[in-house]
Amino acid sequence: MSRIGNAPISVPAGVTLDISKGNMVTIKGPKGELKQQIDPDMKLSLEDGTLTVARPTEQKRHKSLHGLSRSLIANMVTGVSEGCVKELELIGVGYRVANTGNLVELTVGYSHPIYFAIPDEIKVETKMEKGSPPSIRLESHDKQLIGQVAAKLRAFRKPEPYKGKGIRFKGEEIRRKVGKTAAS
Repeated sequence: MSRIGNAPISVPAGVTLDISKGNMVTIKGPKGELKQQIDPDMKLSLEDGTLTVARPTEQKRHKSLHGLSRSLIANMVTGVSEGCVKELELIGVGYRVANTGNLVELTVGYSHPIYFAIPDEIKVETKMEKGSPPSIRLESHDKQLIGQVAAKLRAFRKPEPYKGKGIRFKGEEIRRKVGKTAAS
């Protein structure tokens, strides 16, 4: 039994949901438009502003696709109605960030700066304020894309467990390790 897959998705006012042949789901809202191909075996039904996803059999493949399909559609609905935001912080001495349009320049301890082009669907904003670590704010209507871009940015310098330096999500807890101690 998939608890996530069985949960209905309520479609808010101002959002139109269209299911075409082959389970191509198109969702339009005030923030934008998204399309996603859902597995043709899944049964999608829209009644009274509520979308439900049902699986045809109890096969392992159908069980795994059930919750995934429902989550993808729910993320699309919240994305086009409310939008999604991800914030990253750069923790480390000398770490800097700047952006020119959708081109982000990172200085994170390498011998050269890193330039990363952000897709046009995402609005990027960087902050360098005294007293707080440099930060990157990503905003978009596509939760899947924004998560992928944030993960790529974080991968340039993952937080390390000894000093905690690196690029991390805002509010992320890093498990710290104790370093070496001097011999007695």
